[in-house]
Amino acid sequence: MHDLNGPSSGPEAVAGPDPVIELEDVEKVFDVRRKTGWMRRERHQVRAVDGITFSVPRGEIVGYIGPNGAGKSTTIKMLTGILNPSAGRIRVDGIDPARERTRLARRIGVVFGQRTTLWWDLPLRDSYELVRRMYRIPDAAYTRNLDACVELLDLGPLLEVPVRQLSLGQRMRGDIAAALLHDPEVLYLDEPTIGLDVVSKSRVRGFLRDFNAERGTTILLTTHDLTDIESLCRRVMVIDHGRVMYDGGLGGLHDTGESERTLVADFARELPPVELPGARLVSADGPRQSFAFPAGASAAPLVAELAAKHPLVDLSIREPAIEEVIARMYGAS
Repeated sequence: MHDLNGPSSGPEAVAGPDPVIELEDVEKVFDVRRKTGWMRRERHQVRAVDGITFSVPRGEIVGYIGPNGAGKSTTIKMLTGILNPSAGRIRVDGIDPARERTRLARRIGVVFGQRTTLWWDLPLRDSYELVRRMYRIPDAAYTRNLDACVELLDLGPLLEVPVRQLSLGQRMRGDIAAALLHDPEVLYLDEPTIGLDVVSKSRVRGFLRDFNAERGTTILLTTHDLTDIESLCRRVMVIDHGRVMYDGGLGGLHDTGESERTLVADFARELPPVELPGARLVSADGPRQSFAFPAGASAAPLVAELAAKHPLVDLSIREPAIEEVIARMYGAS
């Protein structure tokens, strides 16, 4: 396994002086009963989170990534007070989530990609009214925040539509707005761009970036879309098997994992395999050829080289999946 515990990857190297999220030696262990035979079950423990320590300064956007089952959602559920840690210490804005969940709820916003906090049979506008009453949001703040969310997330045509009739992408935008109406200090986002088209993804990313800049909201983002991370985060943490395996800049993650992007070129006609300096040919299928190049490198010289020497119909760039980056990081273990 790669050694990721050097001075540039530890939490002390990136954490600022005013942490709003603090975890120290946090563990979460589940007791699970497994069938071992007819009428027999064996009890064993699953360690979902295994001694995590990190802190997030106020106002920072941090990517919290890893493969499915790595412990990301369990961490967020402990940060919100939904789950109690088996061991360790957690503080969010100075509050112990497990002991003061109601008090903490006024300071955090949460969006889970596959679950909604909106009322299924009510129009979006009525869901927001209920959120206003639950959090006792002052009228001026509610109007200001709702107007900003409606404009930037393009929710105007959806306000009178029942939540059950919204597409996944529309509901996701609606959930993001609901999570921000009460001006939370901390926002937890689990796959915020899932189900969105390219234009909507860009709109959501821009909205989150602007909201963070204007309000200083601390954001912890889990996603499988590296473009979300690249667009929003200067710091990324990788969790795998319940442990933080990397904590630092995105460039360092790519260097450690030796990840690659893929340039897909559609030529006007079928060509022999093309040699492209700075990239390697991955596949050639008729007029389409694919080239892999380091994720930290610019695609511009490669595109210019192809355009100058070959008749092109289309070009696209595929980003490496989170799972691919992590697989490369630990493939040698």
